[in-house]
Order: sequence, then C-alpha cells, then structure tokens
Amino acid sequence: MIRFEGVSKIYSTDVVLKNINWEIKKGEKIGLVGSNGAGKSTQFKILIGEEDQTSGTIIKEGNPKIAHLKQELDCNLNYSVREELESSFKDIKIVALKLLEIEKKLKSLDIKKHTEELEISVNQLAKYQAKYESLGGYKMQSEVEKILPQLGFSIEDADKLVGNFSGGWQMKIALGKIILQKPDLLLLDEPTNHLDLDTIFWLEEYLSSLKIAIIIISHDRYFLDKLCKKIIFVDRGISEIYNGNYSFFVEQKSLNEESQNKAFQLQQKEIQIQKKYIDRFRASATRSSQAKSREKQLKKISKIEAPISKSKSPVFNFPECPRSGKLVLNIKNLSHSFEDKILFLDINLKISSGEKIAILGPNGCGKSTLLKIIMKKLSPEIGEINLGKHNIITSYYEQNQAEALSLEERVIDLICNKSPEWSQKKVRTFLGGFGFQNETVFKYIKQLSGGEKARLALALMIINPSNFLLLDEPTNHLDLQSKENLELAIKNYKGSLLIISHDRYFISKVANRIIEIKDSKLFSYDGNYEYFLEKTQSHKKI
Repeated sequence: MIRFEGVSKIYSTDVVLKNINWEIKKGEKIGLVGSNGAGKSTQFKILIGEEDQTSGTIIKEGNPKIAHLKQELDCNLNYSVREELESSFKDIKIVALKLLEIEKKLKSLDIKKHTEELEISVNQLAKYQAKYESLGGYKMQSEVEKILPQLGFSIEDADKLVGNFSGGWQMKIALGKIILQKPDLLLLDEPTNHLDLDTIFWLEEYLSSLKIAIIIISHDRYFLDKLCKKIIFVDRGISEIYNGNYSFFVEQKSLNEESQNKAFQLQQKEIQIQKKYIDRFRASATRSSQAKSREKQLKKISKIEAPISKSKSPVFNFPECPRSGKLVLNIKNLSHSFEDKILFLDINLKISSGEKIAILGPNGCGKSTLLKIIMKKLSPEIGEINLGKHNIITSYYEQNQAEALSLEERVIDLICNKSPEWSQKKVRTFLGGFGFQNETVFKYIKQLSGGEKARLALALMIINPSNFLLLDEPTNHLDLQSKENLELAIKNYKGSLLIISHDRYFISKVANRIIEIKDSKLFSYDGNYEYFLEKTQSHKKI
C-alpha cells in the first residue's frame, strides 16, 4: 500500500533520516520504535504531507486515505459528543449548510414575483440534495449512532458536552472522528499516554478489531506486543525491520547484535594477523612476493561493519540506600474527598521495608492525591498517616515535576546549586550518566525536549540518598531504552517503593505488590502485575 525507499530528511545540517526503507500493506499493524529524536514523528509528518523528504521515494498505491491521531487531542470541548463526531464529515457539513441557505431563501421568495429566481433556487436545491446523498449525508446520523456504543458511549451521552468527559473519553471521541472518515491507514502517536488501564484495555481490543492498516509510535511495550506483528526500528536515521511483535524484536535484535559483533571481532583478528605478516616480510628477499599477495587479498576483502554502539542513554544509579526500620508507612482509617467525590473511605495501608508497590486505578480515583497526602502536601480530612519511626528518608517525584523545572536555568547550574559541595568534574560525570554530555550541559532548560526534562527531573531526585521512593508517572516522556535503565535501577534499589504508572510493562518489571484503588477502597494483591491480572480477570469471568 505504502512504501518508503531510501528516504532521507535533512534540516540544515542535521540529518534526521538518511536511509529509511519499509513497507506497510493493507490491514497490517506496525510498531515504529526508536529513541527520542530518532525521526519517528518526522516520518509521520512526511506521510501526511506536513513535511517533504529531502531525497528518496514514497510510493502510495491506490491513493490511500491517511488519518493521524496526534498526542494533543483535537476536540472542541463546547460541542456535544454528537456534534464533535459529526464534525468529521466536513464535506457533508458544508453541503448541509448550503442546503439550509437555499431552503431559507426559498421560504422568503414570493412565488408570483420571483418565478425565475425561484426556478434557479429549486435547481440548486436539487443539485445539492443529490450531492448530499452521494456524500452519505442521509447516513451520517446513523453512522454516528452506530459508533457511539463501540466507543463506550450511550445514546444519552451523545448530547452531553465533550468537556464533561475525562481525557480518556475525549481520546475515544477523537479516535471515533477519525474512524468515521474511513481511512485506509491510521497513524497513532503515543495513543496510551495519560490513559488509565481500563481505557488502554479497551483501546487494544478496539484497534485489534479494525481491519485497516495502523502504524503506532509508542513507548508502551505491552501495547506494541498486543497489536503489532511487525516492528520498524529507527536508529541514527536508518531503519531495520523485524517480523514479529515487540518482544520478538528485543530478542532478535540482541541476537543480531551479538552475531554481528562476533563476526566483526573474528575478522578484525584475522586482518591484524595478515597485517603483521605483511609488515614483517614486506622487505624479505624470500617472502616479499607472498607479503604483496596477501596485501592485495586484504584490500579485496569484504569488510564486516562494526556493530553500531548503543546510543547514549541515562544510567539511573540510585545512591546507596540508608538502612531503615521494618515499618516504612502506616495509614490508619484515612478518608478524603475532592469536591463532591469521595476518593478514600476508611482505608488502611502498611508498607514494610523492601516492598515495591504499584498503585493502580482509573484516572481520578485518587492515586496522585494519596502520594501528596503521604508527602504532607495535602492534609487528610480524616485519619492518620505516619512514616516509620526508624530513619525513613523519602524522595518524591511528582507527575508534572519535569514541567516545574526553572526554564531560565542551565542544566549544569541546576545540579551545582543542588549539590554545591560537588566538584565540576563530579557534576559533569553525574550529568553524563543521564545523557547530558559535552555542550548539552550548558543548555537552558527551556531548550530541552520533554524527554530531556524528564531525565533531568529524575536526576534531581536521585542526587540525595533515600530509602523510600514515591514516584508518580516517572516514565512519562522517557524513550524505551531510558525506561529499561530505570527499571534496572529500581530493581537494584534496596529501599521501599510506592509508584503510580500506566506503563504495564514497567510495573511488571519493578513491582512485587499491587494496590488497586476501586470504589473508594484499597485492594491489596501480594504478588506482581501478572498475579494481579490473573486474580482480577478471574473475578470478571465469575
């Protein structure tokens, strides 16, 4: 259906894409992965015509219709759900307005006085009615009402304002608008960002049911595993294709790199042996001819390329963890509400040393509020929240912490001010571990990407030793490699952890206990994420 052949994209002197080759066929679902800045979104922009490639060819067979669901949702909050869905029928809406205009004019005309004008208007009416029918205008309402239950809305919801619904429901509306346009190819850019688990589950099932081709940019590894049967990996402007899901890609990529590295090392060893022989016997009276022969052979050899070293990514190393008492946190009879909604009703929670707990629940259930109460940023209405009595040192990462950084400050100055006792060498080394190297340490924070800000915010949190981490969506804006490195750091962390995350893969790697907030209550599952799924899914089947 669509094929990239040797596509490159250069901005001034910045080479973003230099040799992109891939193809998507009808009905295929492909994951487009790579580090932040690898050129994934650039390829989307080229596909939808926002950017032109510098060189190379893009072949589109059959002029496929392409739709793009962006990270920033395009919804009019003052429209009803029905009006917003109907806005996808732009051509029909234009014709409908013209029909109304003609009908209004006909009502105002005097039949006896304006016969000629009346005839013209009647002909125009017939023309636009035919066009309205050919565009599917008479089916528009039924198509909207057909998709409403597919998106999880009732007929009654259709007349409610878009602004009355949460971000997850607004995403469903935005997706519905696109599906109503009947695209051949759907482009999804981080579609699971800020969605709760129930909405992500719904999205997986809904997209799986669609018969159209889909390309997904996502850092959600579970999501990619569920939907994609092909992965396009982009690194340093070059694309590699893996025919399998994300887990297959990770495994195969590792094997390929290992194989290439072995072949490269063996060849380099052989080349060195031959060079030593040539250098030794080049001037020999008896072996110079042999040396020259080997030199010619060496020049003709098909050299194996050195494996591309992994791009620099943050290395999240927590400071040595101070020892704490066995009891880390004790919550007794906590009740709290927000406006007219009860978030917690007489809940209790104990956390012991070494526990790594993930808090799950729908958006708005109070997950972030609970962390703020623990950190005394909010006062509970009823109940007690007590840290353990023996040396509990907390470290807190708020959900929007990256956005709260001082934009007018330089990266290096931020760390120097936080740790004035550190030498500049130690600061540079520390920042290097987080991907800030050479001149990038002198960047102003306002110049950083979302991923860079997130890494800097994490670095800021990690500086001081702690034994109780409270993390609210720490993987937001991090690329896949950065997430893996954070997972490893948390695995090696000896302290206790309370974490909120919508990244199921991340949770499965770091959590040994799951807390679910549901109907203002806490439900504890003494096991990992897979254990939680097993228990909750079995309950749903009963």
